[in-house]
Amino acid sequence: MKELFILVIVVAKLILLTACVSDYIGSSTNEPPVAQETPVVTPEPATEETPEPAQPPPVQQPSEQQTFEDIGISFIPPETAEVTISFEYTRQSGPASNQHAVWIEDMDGNLVKSLFASRWTANGGFKTRPDSIALWAQAADLANMSSADVDAVAGATPSSGIQTYIWDLTDMNGEPVEIGEYKFFVEGTLRWKSFVLYSGIISIRADTETVQGEAVFHYEASERYDALTADSPENNMIGPVTVTFTP
Repeated sequence: MKELFILVIVVAKLILLTACVSDYIGSSTNEPPVAQETPVVTPEPATEETPEPAQPPPVQQPSEQQTFEDIGISFIPPETAEVTISFEYTRQSGPASNQHAVWIEDMDGNLVKSLFASRWTANGGFKTRPDSIALWAQAADLANMSSADVDAVAGATPSSGIQTYIWDLTDMNGEPVEIGEYKFFVEGTLRWKSFVLYSGIISIRADTETVQGEAVFHYEASERYDALTADSPENNMIGPVTVTFTP
């Protein structure tokens, strides 16, 4: 009986030991850890920044001694820019007078544009009276001008009064000229071979400019008439010449 009781005790301890070993083995196995849920963060939409507009570099203005070309800025005259040539015209009585011409040349002496020429001379009168506005006829190569070119500049002899001629800063082909300096001329046939020539230089720049033409009188006798003198009334045919550039 005693032996049976001891056996029961032994069996009970074995069962308890087996249970403990089993719990220890289960707790030490490499089971994967339970994944923790990561909270989902919704990113805020990116705000697109509007770039600041590029600012142009400041325009350097020329000093009183400088021009726009000196500081590397090209000045382009607007379409309304022009040169006006004005003078008092007094119509003369008698033959071989009243013819006049107005034209522009570059600084090398090349014709840029004819603004006006008396129609009688331009339409062929120079052939019978070659002394009539002869300087313009040579500068414009009148003998070889086309009829269309002659018609573009020829005009009737005006009545006495202020005459104004406008140069639109284009050449004979209608192309704009470059900025810079140009020569202007006003020639008047006073009587036969005696004439007056007004000339000067006008600058096409960024500023308004007004200049006065310088007069040179040439007196020469012809076969039928004596030479004019400084006291001849024909000297008043063309008065002071004023030239203005307006940008």
